[in-house]
Amino acid sequence: MIRRPETQAIDGSAGPETPTADGRQGPASPRPETRAVRLRINGAAVSVEADPATPLLSVLRGPLGLMGTRFGCGANQCGACHVLLGDRAVAACDLPLWSVGDEAITTVEGLGTPERPHPLQSAFVAEQAMQCGYCVSGILISAAALLRRNPRPTEAEVRAALDRNLCRCGAHNRMVRAVLRAAQADAAA
Repeated sequence: MIRRPETQAIDGSAGPETPTADGRQGPASPRPETRAVRLRINGAAVSVEADPATPLLSVLRGPLGLMGTRFGCGANQCGACHVLLGDRAVAACDLPLWSVGDEAITTVEGLGTPERPHPLQSAFVAEQAMQCGYCVSGILISAAALLRRNPRPTEAEVRAALDRNLCRCGAHNRMVRAVLRAAQADAAA
């Protein structure tokens, strides 16, 4: 019979053991504390069981099944995961649930519907402002935040607002035209 060496917990006591990735026994990892977290997403009140330190993106794409917000870099550097928090575009990949508070969250699914698309969504189609589409949800959110702050932006202001959003397909010029088109459509309405 083979005896495994006992392990000690950080506090010095013998702690519970669990298999590690390589099959050996090791100390058990502490489980995150979960609790009911209430959020307002796309106009609806929702409650999820989660660790308050969980990134918002994990909850959106996981238990809530809102797949429009993308995981890009995971480091708040690419913009693919942008959502509206109130009227601000923020990266959901590193935004812990506890920091959201009572602010309304809008994902790309909450901007418009197939029957009544948001003016930005219509303009992006009209300008053919997307290729692979991976970055577009974050760019639409960043543009929506801009138009909420400034309904008649200049081209330079649109470019500045979209600066944190990466598009590897090179469709930025068409995206800028689409945002300007949406602003004109809103002004005419």
